[in-house]
Amino acid sequence: MELSILLAEQIVALFLMALVGYLAVKSGKFKEEDSRIISNMVVYICSPCVIVNAFQIEFTADKLAGFALACGACILSHVVLIAGGRLLAGPLHFNSIEKASVEYSNAGNLIVPLVAAVLGEEWVFYTTAYVMIQTTLLWTHCQSVICGDQKTDIRKILLNPNILAIGTGFILFVTKIRLPYIVSECVTGFGDMIGPASMLVVGMLIGNVDLAWVFRQKRPYLICFLRLVFFPVILIFLYVFSGLGRLHPDAEYILMIVLLAACAPVAVMVTQLSQIHGKDARYASVINIMSVIFCIVTMPLMVFLYEALV
Repeated sequence: MELSILLAEQIVALFLMALVGYLAVKSGKFKEEDSRIISNMVVYICSPCVIVNAFQIEFTADKLAGFALACGACILSHVVLIAGGRLLAGPLHFNSIEKASVEYSNAGNLIVPLVAAVLGEEWVFYTTAYVMIQTTLLWTHCQSVICGDQKTDIRKILLNPNILAIGTGFILFVTKIRLPYIVSECVTGFGDMIGPASMLVVGMLIGNVDLAWVFRQKRPYLICFLRLVFFPVILIFLYVFSGLGRLHPDAEYILMIVLLAACAPVAVMVTQLSQIHGKDARYASVINIMSVIFCIVTMPLMVFLYEALV
């Protein structure tokens, strides 16, 4: 129960950050289009810094085995989410933003600070497995879903700052190389900005939206239910009854971290990619902010269910 309360508190803090962005636009201090600059900063500067910084820990065989377990659970999660999104897309008539919103969670921006606050800094390392796999998919599969472009430019993907950060971070981890203090402080500083900056963008994008109208929309409720409840429950049963919990001494907490990432609100990157590619970023932001509000209740409930079954 204590873990659930801590989760709710951290999620409320992120919601308040989005509220600041909303009020900044509502008061006329900023314009909605100003959020594009912050979006680009988050995607191309803050996110790579978070990834590199997460790998700056001591290399041990036990951590490597735990990381492998986290990767396996993350792959399983994305197979379920992407396959489920594809199966439901036809019957439920998903548009591209709705489909991406069901399949991708706010794993990096939300889970890193959540895990650090709830379980401790030493557990943040395992969040990088989900961030690594989802980042690769965000810049390949998710981008193609939102753009409607099935062609994949391998060179462009490999040169993406986030993908380069994954490779750099892993090399530094296995070679036990530590960044110089000054460089580390710079990387950490930018990485620490990702949560507030991302939620600021979400709030700014709905600054000119009638919130009463937002909550009268029916479709976002369905998307939020699938993202926050339906698929996470399926994943909980897979984690608990698949035998994954017997593969590592810390498997219970490693799988809990993966679950937190999988049942998080809609990925802010869906909004940011929609904005970058000229899609309906406002609708994406509406789904995102609703999922952030609802996850104050749903994420603690999912963790409670997981702990009850383990």
